[in-house]
Amino acid sequence: MRVILLLITLVLFASAKEESYRLDNIDSNRSVESMKSWLAGDFGLKPYRPNYILPYGYSTRTYESNVPTIDYTNQEAELQVSLKLQVAQNLLGLDERYYVSYTHQAFWQIYINSAPFRENLYNPEGFVIFPIDDKDSMFKLHSFKLALAHRSNGQPDTRDVYFDNNESLGNLSRSVNYVYATLRMQHKTLITDITAWVPFPESKESSDNPDLMNYTGYSSIKFTYFYNEHMFTLMGRGNYVTQKGAVEATYSYPLWHDNFFVKIFSGYNESLIDYNHELTKISVGFSFSR
Repeated sequence: MRVILLLITLVLFASAKEESYRLDNIDSNRSVESMKSWLAGDFGLKPYRPNYILPYGYSTRTYESNVPTIDYTNQEAELQVSLKLQVAQNLLGLDERYYVSYTHQAFWQIYINSAPFRENLYNPEGFVIFPIDDKDSMFKLHSFKLALAHRSNGQPDTRDVYFDNNESLGNLSRSVNYVYATLRMQHKTLITDITAWVPFPESKESSDNPDLMNYTGYSSIKFTYFYNEHMFTLMGRGNYVTQKGAVEATYSYPLWHDNFFVKIFSGYNESLIDYNHELTKISVGFSFSR
């Protein structure tokens, strides 16, 4: 039943048309412009990372619950909302652009009783992008991005929480503050992003996940390729010392108002709560921005 309701919601969302309002009988030009901005939703917010809803995802690993009486399954839905807002430009005279952004990712155990959200991830960022005019070299550098970011699941520290049977709840809190830089190159329809990041220093006692970098590493490379209406991405990251990391591939194709979207993930850190658990997962659904 939940799946049917979710699919109906998707269809309604995709087929909804903007209501028309009569503006020619309004005397005030300023009021007309305000209403046009309101109708267009034009308040500076733009898509940042892909915005999608994936009603079905299948993982090779069954997700573990920290609550003994609740059993998760290896099938779930996934949602992501990601927006950015430009706040300044050209402060240094380099035609650079300054942004703030917010990305929310949710993993929804829709196929079990009560349909709980297994994990919610909150990812605010502040970043600046410097354009690079490189048309002659073999690298075809496009831009350089420098960012300050926070990523967490918003859970409290539960290391001292126990059940009646004296069983520990464990620590549900996961978080990391980090700085990262991305160098982007463009070769016709192929975009390459090389990213390196460094977490803020924390002691093992104060960190929610002191060994996180063992599973994510400090760098990644991502390829984005366009072929006609088709869009493909391939991302790889890892730690060379521990030999742990992840690979993610996506495919999207325009359908009506939205895009058919497929995501395949294999490795560690799909979500923060199980960053040290390896899995392979395929998810299918729709994206509202690429």
